[in-house]
Amino acid sequence: MSSLSGKVAIVTGASKGIGAAIAKGLAAAGAAVVVNYASSREGAGRVVAAIEAGGGRAVAVQGDVARAADISGLFEAAKTSFGGADILVNNAGVFRFEPLEAVSEAEFHRQFDTNVLGVVLAIQEAARHFGPQGGSIVNISSVASFNPQPNSLVYAATKAAVDSITLSMARELGRRNIRVNSIAPGGVDTEGLRHAGIVGSEPEKALVAVTPLGRFGQPDDIAKVAVFLASDEAAWVSGERITASGGWR
Repeated sequence: MSSLSGKVAIVTGASKGIGAAIAKGLAAAGAAVVVNYASSREGAGRVVAAIEAGGGRAVAVQGDVARAADISGLFEAAKTSFGGADILVNNAGVFRFEPLEAVSEAEFHRQFDTNVLGVVLAIQEAARHFGPQGGSIVNISSVASFNPQPNSLVYAATKAAVDSITLSMARELGRRNIRVNSIAPGGVDTEGLRHAGIVGSEPEKALVAVTPLGRFGQPDDIAKVAVFLASDEAAWVSGERITASGGWR
């Protein structure tokens, strides 16, 4: 039997990159998946099609994670389509790397609204919808939360907040059998980093040079950790931050 057979998962920001890999990984392990997307309906459709081609169940649902009504819609879709929800993966995130003098109020709020408020709203809704059996929440953080690099002020701060939220919620929701953990990826080959010009650049080569496993990460590297944390194999794991970075700190 698959490790997540009978479970229902919601993955935010799942139309591409790490989120798409996590959605597919959860489905391969037996979960039905709500594939959330902000703007790329086509991308989310491809993820759903891939899951269904593998014999899984999935539905794509548009929503801005910084809007409570949209978050509520994700959980309603999970209930309507699959009967409820047991797993939440808070993957949706945005970033911009720029020096201190370039940081604007608008950019600050853009990143904090998606990366932090979105996590809070989704956990709040999960706590309302998870049944008496509890559930698993996985937040996607970053090595930047503990090891911020130049030009990452706002992004690193949002991910540090995610780590704090993870521990706080693990302690608050544990009595309801809701486990809360985070994954902190290092450099991962995603569309976002390709668009930012990092993949294939000198900074990527420098990062690989100091990574003990000697390569850039792939979305599936993170998805495997998420599947573990969502499953009963991690039933005694909560409040943890698992760094998945090939050994780089």
